[in-house]
Amino acid sequence: MSSPTGPAPGSPHFDAAPPSPGAAPGLPVRMPRARQSGRHRRPEPLAAPEGAPALVLAVPGTPTSASRSLAEEVSSIARSELPGLDARIGYLDGGDDEFPSLEAVLAHAAAEHKARAEAAGQSDPGPAAVVVPLLAGPDSALLRRIRQAIMNSGSAAELTDVLGPHPLLAEALHVRLSEAGLARADRARLFTVATAADGIILATVGGDEAVQAAGITGMLLSARLAVPVLAAALDEEGAISRTAEQLRGSGSQQLALAPYLIGPEIADGLLGAAAAEAGCASAEALGAYGTVGRLVLSNYAASVGITLPTQAQGVPVR
Repeated sequence: MSSPTGPAPGSPHFDAAPPSPGAAPGLPVRMPRARQSGRHRRPEPLAAPEGAPALVLAVPGTPTSASRSLAEEVSSIARSELPGLDARIGYLDGGDDEFPSLEAVLAHAAAEHKARAEAAGQSDPGPAAVVVPLLAGPDSALLRRIRQAIMNSGSAAELTDVLGPHPLLAEALHVRLSEAGLARADRARLFTVATAADGIILATVGGDEAVQAAGITGMLLSARLAVPVLAAALDEEGAISRTAEQLRGSGSQQLALAPYLIGPEIADGLLGAAAAEAGCASAEALGAYGTVGRLVLSNYAASVGITLPTQAQGVPVR
């Protein structure tokens, strides 16, 4: 028979302990709960390690207030996922206080990193920065310029891969198409948009390698939308119109242009001209979509050796 004062010792509500002097005999003493362990334990908050290299976002294209706003938003997303992260922005075609060049940002980061290492008595402080190109796909000309800026800065910086191909870029493309009324927002809901495209031209820049990489993400987008998707180069004369003819020849009637581009790397007027060439509407570029920032952070973390939570890696949680 249990004590009328509460659950018997050994129940999940109490942990028995030796009675303290003066305690009534037979009464259990309440003890603090042990720290929870196992799969349901709340994870410790993640933060950037002390002395970790800076994340330097390499922004291509002519610097503008729009590209700065986009880069700042992407950096803000990365910081929110990894508190304490030193995130900076360097412009490939910058060169003043408003738009500092990538070379200048790296040189400044290297000087600060060296000073901290000397103050701490470190002989080998490791890389001063990790450079993440703000590019959805490979562009050999731009990547060559980024590598040259790293060399010219004299910093021990590491360069990561571009952001794609990646399933979450297919998600971002889907969102941009649905925002423009060119695709159903959710295939599972069977929601029909009157202007929904039955063929997608995935537009990129950077030559054959960029088109091949875009084609991988294009297959993922095709699976999401259940319509054909073909990649084509914006910077190759006639490529967009040839791809449009190929899609129409296979039965597609309502085409849409989906830029497989972040935004700053696109020359003014290029998207409009391509959409007119294909005779179709166009979605917006990927921009600072949430997963773009998380993919930037994921590339940085992989280079530094930080293990991110699944969501911060940009991997959908099922």
